Amino acid sequence: MWKKPIGSQMNKALLFINGLEPKNVIQNKEYKLIGCTDGAYKYARSLDFTLDFIIGDFDSIQFDVSYEDQKFILAEDQNKTDFEKALEYLISQGITDVDVYGATGLEHDHFLGNISTAIQLKDKIKIIFYDEYGMFYFAEKKEKIITRKGATISLIPFYKVEKIETKGLQYSLNKEDLEFGTRIGTRNKAIHSEVEILHKKGNLLLFVGN
Repeated sequence: MWKKPIGSQMNKALLFINGLEPKNVIQNKEYKLIGCTDGAYKYARSLDFTLDFIIGDFDSIQFDVSYEDQKFILAEDQNKTDFEKALEYLISQGITDVDVYGATGLEHDHFLGNISTAIQLKDKIKIIFYDEYGMFYFAEKKEKIITRKGATISLIPFYKVEKIETKGLQYSLNKEDLEFGTRIGTRNKAIHSEVEILHKKGNLLLFVGN
């Protein structure tokens, strides 16, 4: 569907989606691509970034859009969310990592849908969500977090994660399981600036507070 670019060393992207407008965006990173879904265009166009693309079915933009403008990518598949379409486009462009803003706030079903999409595509692209409280993402089997002492770190299983081991947390886990609806790992604390989390099987969502 999408055409891949030829040759680029930078493979990280910045994406804005249709949730709460971010109050702060990390400015000290280099991105190969910066874009937004059409629902986020209302705030993303006013941020201090040059957008490389705007993608979606454009049901959220209440003015005429020239689809001949290469920045605007029409994707009409109603079986997919605009977030999913944006991720698929980024994957096709050789992107391996994406920082996402606007995934939380406003309507709660959008947030849950974004988590579902992240699970679906996490093996194809590394997705890190940011909001005013911190960041969250699905952990690799071996995950190292560089943070500050005292930072809140929560471990949420989707829906069961097996044999979790942690180092550097106040309440450690030693080859233990977490299961949604039975036992989850919210509101833990970093006791070192470096935290290690390992797990054997399952989708483990990490929340790391500012």
